[in-house]
Amino acid sequence: MAFQMPFKFLGGASVTPIDIRARQSRMMEYDQPLVWVVALLLLLGMVMVYSASIALPDSPKFAAYTPTYFLNRQAIFIVLSGVVAAIVFRVPVATMQKMAPYLFIATLVLLVLVLIPGIGIVVNGGRRWLPFRLGQPSEVMKLIMVLYAADYTVRKQEYMHKLTKGFAPMALAVSFVGLLLLLEPDLGAFGVIVCIAMGILFLGGVNAIWFGGIAGMLVTIFVSIIALSKFRRDRFFAYLNPWEEENALNKAYQLTHSLIAFGRGEIFGVGLGGSVEKLHYLPEAHTDFLLAVIGEELGLIGVLIVIGMFYWIVKRAFDIGRQAIAIDQTFAGLVAKGIGIWIGVQTFINMGVNLGLLPTKGLTLPLMSYGGSGVMINCVGLAILLRIDYENRVLMRGGRL
Repeated sequence: MAFQMPFKFLGGASVTPIDIRARQSRMMEYDQPLVWVVALLLLLGMVMVYSASIALPDSPKFAAYTPTYFLNRQAIFIVLSGVVAAIVFRVPVATMQKMAPYLFIATLVLLVLVLIPGIGIVVNGGRRWLPFRLGQPSEVMKLIMVLYAADYTVRKQEYMHKLTKGFAPMALAVSFVGLLLLLEPDLGAFGVIVCIAMGILFLGGVNAIWFGGIAGMLVTIFVSIIALSKFRRDRFFAYLNPWEEENALNKAYQLTHSLIAFGRGEIFGVGLGGSVEKLHYLPEAHTDFLLAVIGEELGLIGVLIVIGMFYWIVKRAFDIGRQAIAIDQTFAGLVAKGIGIWIGVQTFINMGVNLGLLPTKGLTLPLMSYGGSGVMINCVGLAILLRIDYENRVLMRGGRL
């Protein structure tokens, strides 16, 4: 039997190469806690969508629907999303990097198609949906922007401190995406996509002066968009004073009823299914304002649990990204952190709107709100995150991809 030289660690314990190989073999193939947290959010979201939508068939708009219509569809969305996510998990990260520019161009084409009358479908005043239930290209662009910005940062790493060769081309690409989204209009998606791109560029080492200047310019653009649009301007001022009678019955109607829902829920909630605000008082209760129903039925405790689970996902995304960069997988690391920025920013905006911390904006709660394209893209993004974690574990074992 060959003699195995022991290694000494700080604690004084001796570990042989056999022990190290044994510990490596016990390393899990994937991040099981992350999978469980995502599954719990999906299942809790499905239950709350059912609770929030069960009374909708009482209204003329949904009179032809059954009480379980949204529950059944959400369950189908989750199953399909799981299948697609499992397929995406099998794709190597290196392949995703090669495909990133082409996926970006393809998604730009979809954003153009959705604006063409006769192709794009108008819902609630916004032309954001493709026919045949193909979903919202803006949701797809959130994920594709993560991949494209990470790939761009890696390819242009030596030019990131220069304006013309480093920052400007990416800024032009994001501006073009923003123009298409504002024509839908979808200011919320534009805001999330800008945060994703800027966040990845910042993590990639962009020049601090250019970053600060562009950030200031973006703030000016968003303020100008609000100031020049009477609808957005009225909604913003209504958000500042929602309880004024004119605002409470008009532009701040959703916000006031959302706050009433949280107030009724108090600490432990009124009980699952016991919400009053979902009975045609709170619009979009099963989509944008699902958190308000959670707050009313499950109380502060339920809301804090949901916040804690989203915090766990964002934290794990940054941990996985930091780990990937430590083993020289820069693209994978930036993608993982970009997914964390995406989920974190969209969750923050949705929760901020529900709680009255931000002006009302139509963004869903990731993984939980009703919707096929949103749930599927969220699941695909998290499948990519799990793939990055899987490849990290393979490389740390000394294996090859």
